[in-house]
Amino acid sequence: MSSVAPSATDPLSPARNPARWLILAVICLAQLTVLLDNTVLNVAVPSLTEEMGATTADVQWMLNAYSLVQSGLLLTAGNAADRYGRKKMLALGLVLFGVASLAASLAQSPGQLIAARAGMGVGGALLMTTTLAVVMQIFDDTERPKAIGIWSSVNSLGFAAGPLIGGTLLAHFWWGALFLINIPVALIGLVAVLRLVPESKNPSGDRPDIVGALLSMIGMVGVVFAIISGPGSGWLSGRVLASAAVGIVGLAVFALWELRVPYPMLDMHFFRNSRFIGAVSGGILVAFGLGGSMFLLTQHLQLVLGYGPLEAGLRMAPLALMVVVLNFSGLGAKLMPRLGTPGMIVTGMTLLAAGLTAIATLGSDSYGGMLLGLLVMGVGVAFAMPAMANAVMSAIPVEKAGVGAGVNGTLMEFGQGLGVAVLGAVLNSRFAALLPAVALGAGSLPAALALARTDADRAAVHDAFASGIGTSQLVGAAAVFLGGLLAAFLLRRAERDRSAPGDGAHRADVHEDGTGPAPAAARPE
Repeated sequence: MSSVAPSATDPLSPARNPARWLILAVICLAQLTVLLDNTVLNVAVPSLTEEMGATTADVQWMLNAYSLVQSGLLLTAGNAADRYGRKKMLALGLVLFGVASLAASLAQSPGQLIAARAGMGVGGALLMTTTLAVVMQIFDDTERPKAIGIWSSVNSLGFAAGPLIGGTLLAHFWWGALFLINIPVALIGLVAVLRLVPESKNPSGDRPDIVGALLSMIGMVGVVFAIISGPGSGWLSGRVLASAAVGIVGLAVFALWELRVPYPMLDMHFFRNSRFIGAVSGGILVAFGLGGSMFLLTQHLQLVLGYGPLEAGLRMAPLALMVVVLNFSGLGAKLMPRLGTPGMIVTGMTLLAAGLTAIATLGSDSYGGMLLGLLVMGVGVAFAMPAMANAVMSAIPVEKAGVGAGVNGTLMEFGQGLGVAVLGAVLNSRFAALLPAVALGAGSLPAALALARTDADRAAVHDAFASGIGTSQLVGAAAVFLGGLLAAFLLRRAERDRSAPGDGAHRADVHEDGTGPAPAAARPE
């Protein structure tokens, strides 16, 4: 007989874990450390160049090895967590991250630091996927929106705090301290995970999809490397086009393989489900708007308004603080039952678009108008991102929560990279079109200023760049707003059709021997 009633030993049981909020605090701390390492090293570039004799290419690999490895392994890490146990993979991720951080702090050459950063990327991929999967495991439907909101707010906090923490540490210690601070966090997290987090995994015990894992890594690394290299090498350079081609072909072959293999790492039939498609499309466009706008805002603050890196980081902090305050207060979770997931998403993405528009129209000459836009964007992100993550995870069976977390992380990586690429291209196009005759052909603001001969020319160059920034932000706002409408429409349609499969809120009956029928969400429509 299938065990319908939940039991204390059932890892899929909705019974509330008494230590659930403490567990959430621990995994959010681990998550924050992973996210900080995406940005914390940026402020150390001058120190690394001087002390290690690193070349420009070395520095690029130091910065990018972490994100490349992490993004390439997200799906594989999520699949491994589902198969071998989320607690085991979370603990393994903490160990790898801590050991690699120690190696990074002791690195004596650029090659050693690059290798250590790649090792940190492996641990980071395991942590990024298992933390969200554990949230899905230990919180029931009532508390899950607030828990995911808190988990999501860590993403914004990590982005804002990275440069500030990095700058503070470099002011008092050597650059290796940027990595040493990860070690006590990893140790505390490891002890807490081993003592508090219950084990859970997919009861069906699917065989590992080795080929799918390799193809997903090749595809994601190729696409992400092209996006990272585009701004510096040129979007039409051979390096970028070759990398993009490898990535696109790799992902296409991955999709074909997953349709044919008996035990796919990612069931491609999810993409026939309107709930999943709505969540995916919205997730990509939220990340598109947020990633692209952050890229533009950094340049706006530093190159247009003239702030230094740390000053710019401080002035972008209100966005992250707004997200943290609203998510920790549980406001989004309280509004979710009233507005529903589609309503939360369209409201949040509309506010995000309104914030971008306010920055483009009111913040071009001063920080005051930008501050208003940042606060409005923060409200939008606080509403949209947790709702989107919850929609993605709810569209995938709970026993495949690791894969769902991998999909969510991959969407964020892809959407942010796409936002930087597209909005950066709009910026460059508009900037080039408005340059004065003396600076025609310049590929960047510093290059154009070097060609300017008079104060009038320099003012025209600055105006051209500011206009390009504003136009790009308006394009991002339009994309985010339309994406919100599309995601809300698809999710609302899925909710109307209650009989449609794919609702991850329904858990499969699991037999006492660990087997059971395939969940409805795993079957195609």
